[in-house]
Amino acid sequence: MYFVCRWREDSPYSKRVVTLPDANVLDWFRRGWKHDDPTGWIDSELGGDVYGLESIFEAAGERNLPPPESVDELRQLLTEYLWVEGDDKGDFIRLGEHALRVRTDDDEVDLAYYFVDDDAASASPDRLAFLLHDTWPLPTGAGGSETVFRHSVPVRSVRLAPPGTDCTFSVRLCWQSPDLYRNLDLTGAIQFPGVSLPDLATHLAVDGPGSHRWPHDVRLLRALVAPGEHDMGRALSHFHRDGAGHGRCGRPVSR
Repeated sequence: MYFVCRWREDSPYSKRVVTLPDANVLDWFRRGWKHDDPTGWIDSELGGDVYGLESIFEAAGERNLPPPESVDELRQLLTEYLWVEGDDKGDFIRLGEHALRVRTDDDEVDLAYYFVDDDAASASPDRLAFLLHDTWPLPTGAGGSETVFRHSVPVRSVRLAPPGTDCTFSVRLCWQSPDLYRNLDLTGAIQFPGVSLPDLATHLAVDGPGSHRWPHDVRLLRALVAPGEHDMGRALSHFHRDGAGHGRCGRPVSR
């Protein structure tokens, strides 16, 4: 089984992925149900703090709650005793037979965490591939040289060049989006149709009539390109060095 936390994680993906020995979500909660030190146990099990998760185990100890015997019982206990920041616990705590999804915030930034068992991971490999991927960099052999990439998620398009076969995508992973002041429910990655990755910095440096209306992430990329610089890698190194946005920046990739 896997645990994933999307929060203030010190990784290029802004998430933490941990492999657990339990067969399913219910087994994991039952294993820690009567632990004397819930916070310490969670830290050791899940590689660090998980905001609010200890509350269910603290309630179990304080109220002498019996361990859940079924997924339905666990769902009822989580709805009643798990601490989440949100008005609709039924929407922010989603438990099924094979996965638990929790959304909350720590009073400053959004966060989400997941427990996903092996059956769920096997049933949805495409949907969960990035969520469960835990090593940097991303694999380079996901598609062959003749593979045509087609995305199925919303993206924002910024036209920097005439139409062409090339296209570069930029994905910024951070704790807060200046466009929305959130780090969940984002409006999608940026695509630059007709632009290859080696040419992106050159195109960004051109001052067009609509550049002031570009999304924040595009204006940020442009600001990182030094005068006379044509290397996007060097521009992103400025982001890493200066800590722009107090978050992580996903590298642009070319299709």
